[in-house]
Amino acid sequence: MSTQTEVKPREDTRFFGHPRGLATLFFTEMWERFSYYGMRAILILYMVAPANSGGLGFSVAKGGAVYGFYTAMVYLMNLPGGWVADRLIGQQRAVLYGGILISAGEFCLAVPGLAMFYLGLVLLMFGTGLLKPNVSTIVGQLYGPTDARRDSGFSIFYMGINVGALISPLICGYVGERISWRLGFGVAGIGMLAGLIQYALSGRYLGSAGRQPSVAATAGQKRNAILAALGVFAALGIVAALGRSGALNLTPELISDALGWVLLVISAAVFSWLIFGRGWSPIERKRAVATLVIFLSSAIFWAAYEQAGSSLNLFGERNTDRHVLGWEFPASWFQFVQPVFVILLAPVFAWLWIALRRREPSIPAKFFWGLLLGGLAFALLVPSAGLSSGGHRVSPWWLTGTYLLQTLGELCLSPVGLSAMTKLAPQRVAGFMMGVWFLSVSIGDWAAGKAASLYESMPLTELFGVVAAVSVAAAIALALVIKPTVRLMGGVK
Repeated sequence: MSTQTEVKPREDTRFFGHPRGLATLFFTEMWERFSYYGMRAILILYMVAPANSGGLGFSVAKGGAVYGFYTAMVYLMNLPGGWVADRLIGQQRAVLYGGILISAGEFCLAVPGLAMFYLGLVLLMFGTGLLKPNVSTIVGQLYGPTDARRDSGFSIFYMGINVGALISPLICGYVGERISWRLGFGVAGIGMLAGLIQYALSGRYLGSAGRQPSVAATAGQKRNAILAALGVFAALGIVAALGRSGALNLTPELISDALGWVLLVISAAVFSWLIFGRGWSPIERKRAVATLVIFLSSAIFWAAYEQAGSSLNLFGERNTDRHVLGWEFPASWFQFVQPVFVILLAPVFAWLWIALRRREPSIPAKFFWGLLLGGLAFALLVPSAGLSSGGHRVSPWWLTGTYLLQTLGELCLSPVGLSAMTKLAPQRVAGFMMGVWFLSVSIGDWAAGKAASLYESMPLTELFGVVAAVSVAAAIALALVIKPTVRLMGGVK
């Protein structure tokens, strides 16, 4: 990337009062999200579609397991992606390399064959793991530690995410469902290429933010990282070989269940290191405990929210009347409803946090509202699920209302969580801590996939009711620890 024009982003106000580099990251993330949400809108529908209509012919249980595994791994890979940027290549290069892998993965999905399908998912996992945490980390580095524009900047950045998420289901969804599933994935790949081109052309506006590793890895750390990577690939190779030989009965459901335990172990290991490991100051340990509260709340919220692409996508296809003036619109078009609400409401929330000033709710208080609204969204679906039993299709306004409540919760939680991680994280592990945030999203995505796998085996009223009850209960539990969590944050607001 060009560095001929050096800028100082923290003194820059050229993008609606924010650093010009925010525009570069806005459009990079917009096109990456176009790619991600475009393929996500049709992924589970493609997997469960019959082979004679161009789909893979998976059962709903298998499709849900694959969906949950893929989306969970997309965010789980943010952990090594953050470490690689922090210690080896810097955030700017990580974003570039991640975008290249994402484009390659989408184009693999466009090629016939089950092997290319799985290869495409793997490339998307690695690519998103490099790009997603590090583009958010660079946003935080555009602002000084006490810059009051930070939360507003993240809300603007978050609106860019949803611009991509808005247009992609309309385009990729229509192309995928009505023309060719594989062509829909190809369109998603073209979107990521567009993001890469603008990132390379306007990267100079980022200045030094994310250009170099935060703390260069030692020779021993590099060696250990290489050995760990080789060990993971070797283990995967052995498992795959045993599966192909018949010695190990591998199914997508079994692999997905195993991933759930892996996520639990990784989360426990990460927070044990952050709270009890050597080298942390007392205030960093306290902030790690506060981060754990945020982490658990986030995981529960995303477990409900991310069902938009799994169980709610199936509900839109199978249980919702999609006719408008005699024309039935693609089920994937429901995936643009949330981004519409975000685009309309994100500026309101960005203004609100600034306008409230000293009366602004604390970070844990905002998370409480996010969880509560997320639970109420699924409570709204319970009666609609009952009405849809027996093959009756319900009004699309049920899903629309659910997505509105989810969006209100999302705007209380997601951009605030991104900003909070950049504030609470020690600078030397800033990228890694953004990966920790996305680890919570990974857990939520895994749970969302498990919910989709139960779509045909559990009454929908029960499935949606359980999701609502867990979210509301988590909100109540969080309300009880808001004040202690604020104290542990050590002055971070």
